[in-house]
Amino acid sequence: MNRRDVLAKMGAISVGMAAPSLAKGEVYHKPYQVQRRKIDTQVVVIGGGTAGVVAAIQAGREGMKTTLIESGSQLGGTTTTGGVCFPGIFHAWGKQVIGGIGWELVLEAVRLNDDILPNFSIVPNNTSIRHWRHQVSVNGALYAMLAEEKCVEAGVSIHYYESPTEVKFHNGRWTVTTMGKGVVNEITCDQLIDCSGNAAAASIAGFKLLREEDVQPGSFIFRLGGYDFDSLDLSKIPQEYHSRLRQNMLINEEVKVESSVNNFPPTVPYNYVYVHGADSSSAELHTKANLEGRAELLKLIRKLRTFPGCEKLKLVTAQPETAVRETYRIDGLYQVTHEDYVTGRVFEDSISYSFYPIDLHRNGQSIYQEFLKEDVVATIPLRALIPKGSQNFLVAGRCLSSDRLSNSALRVQASCMGMGQAAAAAAVLAIRHRVTPANVPLAELKAMIKEHGGIVPQALA
Repeated sequence: MNRRDVLAKMGAISVGMAAPSLAKGEVYHKPYQVQRRKIDTQVVVIGGGTAGVVAAIQAGREGMKTTLIESGSQLGGTTTTGGVCFPGIFHAWGKQVIGGIGWELVLEAVRLNDDILPNFSIVPNNTSIRHWRHQVSVNGALYAMLAEEKCVEAGVSIHYYESPTEVKFHNGRWTVTTMGKGVVNEITCDQLIDCSGNAAAASIAGFKLLREEDVQPGSFIFRLGGYDFDSLDLSKIPQEYHSRLRQNMLINEEVKVESSVNNFPPTVPYNYVYVHGADSSSAELHTKANLEGRAELLKLIRKLRTFPGCEKLKLVTAQPETAVRETYRIDGLYQVTHEDYVTGRVFEDSISYSFYPIDLHRNGQSIYQEFLKEDVVATIPLRALIPKGSQNFLVAGRCLSSDRLSNSALRVQASCMGMGQAAAAAAVLAIRHRVTPANVPLAELKAMIKEHGGIVPQALA
């Protein structure tokens, strides 16, 4: 079955239907109507971002009737719409620790764009070679299209421009009411996976959430051009703007040397302004974050253009929305702690790895980082993906149950991809065994993850 046939089966396009024949100047007298539909499915994934894409593909490839709800216009979330198009980290201490469907997507995006993978055999020392050198640069637009293609091939029904308004549990099944452009859908499913990043579905369902008094700032990502950094007289430009102007150079001298000697691809040029208190958990708050990000960028552009050599500075690109680091987390069956993370604790129900330093952005003034010691790799237990008191409900992504410090590392893209695949595998087995996800056979769960290329943590002997 080709892509067009799959889309037609999903109802995404109409095949063989002629457009309405209208005479010149005729007005089409059909009032705007909201379609109300009832949909029965097996797995619903809320959020088509970093974790949600992988979860939907995993469930679809296992033959589950899967519906993916995304409030925006494309898949990929932070990697695409947010502009953090350098996902990581998939490797630790010279070996790969996160693979599976997320890695498959990243590799295909790299190959289709003739990009270069980092040299993963060289272990970052966080001094001359920083951890982010193992992040993989991808073309965000291409990644979004590939994610969409793989979802469609897996039979996933994608619902763009929809958000959940009600989430109710009755007779062992969930009913999710969504509202979007011209539609109100009542979707009933066996298993629900919240990949919203904000624990939106968990909140609407009534489960308890965790949150700090303040949140880490978000980043509004952009690129500048129209100036030659090497010819600038930096003595005439305030020091606070030097690194920002340097950041946009395609390849500065330091990167040239490091790339040629260590076989790392050049740094992708990008820049960002911090958006303090950035919150994407509601339309109102997300709007505020976007307005503040754009206003701050306009202010910066106007200021930079007053400096000698920057009079023709231009905005090359800017992302459509602010990338958010932190909002709500679930209160799960287990809360991953800072101690768990930095010691690399392996649980009986560990279903994926996570490798990134503790990385807490503090109001744009400083970043608290704590690097993992040699050979330490953190793990994620299944219980951290399950809200307390829930049945047939999982989360994946940055809203997993964790304390603030561990979450500052767990939130990164590769870790979220691993969670998404594991959560979907657990949902599939829960359906087949007619149990809630907390009670799925762990051996079968780990085997399914491995079958789809995932890497499961191994306890030390």
